[in-house]
Amino acid sequence: MVEVRLGAGTAVRIEESYEPNFEARSFFPDWDAAVVDRHRDWLVPAHYDEASGFLKLSIHSWLLKIGGKTILIDTCVGNHKPRPHRPKWHLMETKYLERLKAAGVEPDQIDMVMCTHLHVDHVGWNTRLENGKWVPTFRNAEYVFSRADYDHYLKLDSDPASGPVNGGSFRDSVLPVVEAGLTRMVDGAAQLDEHLKVEPAPGHTPGTIAIQFDSRGEKALFCGDILHHALQVYHPEWNSFACADGVGARKSRRAALEHCAGNGARLMPCHFGAPFSCHIDHKGDGFVPRFGGQF
Repeated sequence: MVEVRLGAGTAVRIEESYEPNFEARSFFPDWDAAVVDRHRDWLVPAHYDEASGFLKLSIHSWLLKIGGKTILIDTCVGNHKPRPHRPKWHLMETKYLERLKAAGVEPDQIDMVMCTHLHVDHVGWNTRLENGKWVPTFRNAEYVFSRADYDHYLKLDSDPASGPVNGGSFRDSVLPVVEAGLTRMVDGAAQLDEHLKVEPAPGHTPGTIAIQFDSRGEKALFCGDILHHALQVYHPEWNSFACADGVGARKSRRAALEHCAGNGARLMPCHFGAPFSCHIDHKGDGFVPRFGGQF
């Protein structure tokens, strides 16, 4: 279990899966195989499986404790969810809730759930199956969603020509929470409390948000899919196949890296391989990741 001290708080990584799961050349349209040799010392095996040519991406949440609050950031894919479009995610049976409990937290102790965007692998544990019905997993939590993302996917999902969207996750992992009256929709920038601020970071999805954290002078940025992989620190021009607006995604990615390099904020991604988070340094007109001598 990875725990990161952040000022007066802690962030614990709650793993759902960590395996080679996407073919690199399909995931990144700009993939250049020569990048493996340039970065082999840190890339293999924690971030890339050379035998298969697959990226090794983690899918995890960050459990943040600060100021007496227990906050869960991004909620992975979830169990029992029908996802035939992604066989590795179809009807999963993982020990996610057991790992949350091992971190000292039961679902009913979560005060806030924050989703950086509403894609299938960031909303799944918002709900769980009980008696054939999808119900909120974290019954006492306030769920923070981006209004822009919610409105975008609600419109698409309501259109018979396009719905259900996001592999069905909007219907089984987002709408039940809204219908239960547990959501807080944020529009644009929003200061949630003394430690947490939301900033719009559109591109990957229309309403992607960056979550800025500050405590006792220590800063962090929970970036969701603004960056999927540590290689994007070196290549912020690389978009994934899932980025809806390529220009906006590149702009938001560079802004996130500038934010971290400029003020020392620790980058807290949801998909980087071990060691799962890092600091960012400027190098020329670009960036390099840094964590405990690795990378």
